Amino acid sequence: MKLYLKIAVISLSLCGLLAADQVTLKNGDVVSGTIEKKDGDNLVMKTEFMGEVTIPWNAVTAVKSDNPLYVKLPQGKEVTGTVSTENKEVTVTTPTAAAAATAPIGQIATIRNAAEQAKYERLLAPGWLDLWAGYFDLGFAIARGNARTDTLTTSFNAARATNNDKTQLFFNQIYSTATVVGTNGVSTNAPTANAARGGISYDHNINSRWFWDVMTTEEYDAFQNLDFRFVGGGGLGFHAIKTDRTTLDLLLGGNYTHETFSFTGPLGTAVQTTRNLGEANAGDDFTHKLTGVTSITQSLRYYVAPSTGEYRLAFNAGASTTIHKWLSWQISVTDNYLSAPVFGRKSNDILLTTGLRATFAR
Repeated sequence: MKLYLKIAVISLSLCGLLAADQVTLKNGDVVSGTIEKKDGDNLVMKTEFMGEVTIPWNAVTAVKSDNPLYVKLPQGKEVTGTVSTENKEVTVTTPTAAAAATAPIGQIATIRNAAEQAKYERLLAPGWLDLWAGYFDLGFAIARGNARTDTLTTSFNAARATNNDKTQLFFNQIYSTATVVGTNGVSTNAPTANAARGGISYDHNINSRWFWDVMTTEEYDAFQNLDFRFVGGGGLGFHAIKTDRTTLDLLLGGNYTHETFSFTGPLGTAVQTTRNLGEANAGDDFTHKLTGVTSITQSLRYYVAPSTGEYRLAFNAGASTTIHKWLSWQISVTDNYLSAPVFGRKSNDILLTTGLRATFAR
């Protein structure tokens, strides 16, 4: 009985191996699993024990699939069928075509399974309300005792990305109050933190690497006695890294900034000042999936006014870990630096927050 059981297990394992897609490499290794897609210079496979594997296409000498794949041949012709390779010629056998389609392996433009093809087709002509994805963060902290403090932080981000462009909306806010009881028994209550920042950006691809962008941000920051700041501008961007797990965009451009500050001057008088500046800016946006449930993000913007030499930095970084398919735990840090703060204020403000994140997609 045990012998029959072993034979059955071995037979099922061999059947699973034979049914799997297979990719042969130049060094003779054979990778078995499910072919997900070949876009650009890499082939992505999902394997049983190694998870998702990315293979350089120039290292592939043969491809075999038992399930139909969507294959784009030279001159943009697209066929669907099972794939096999012989003498570096890829053959796509379709269920209805009179003859199989063939092409040299080095000239195959794209390969996609049914799931990846559905994603691709959805990006071709989406409606304006389609493809939005994002999150909403909520954090709250209280302290009770000699001091009573209440702090609320919120953050919202929504992005719509297609094959050609990306639209992004964002908003984040912090509000904190503290009540202190003095030795005379008198309580005083005042906001200790009050800031809000939001904006919109739009990127449009020029080609697979370069894109142009326009953006605007508005913000209020009691940390720096900032009544209002408006920033509007644009420039060029470069997709330095663009994979399913990692993206890195580099940006360079210019912008116009209008800002108003209200503060108490050195003589105790109320002062209001307005700045209108033309600025050059540079920065980056980075995302990376550490694991299937944890990802990190980082964003940096550097603004400098050539006419005055004044500059400011806006740095954001965060990590989130999925608890449920729509619920995550997040931690983020923000650092805002102003080289020429108003009288009585420091240049640097650092904020660390953590809390729950609700995600959405359509």
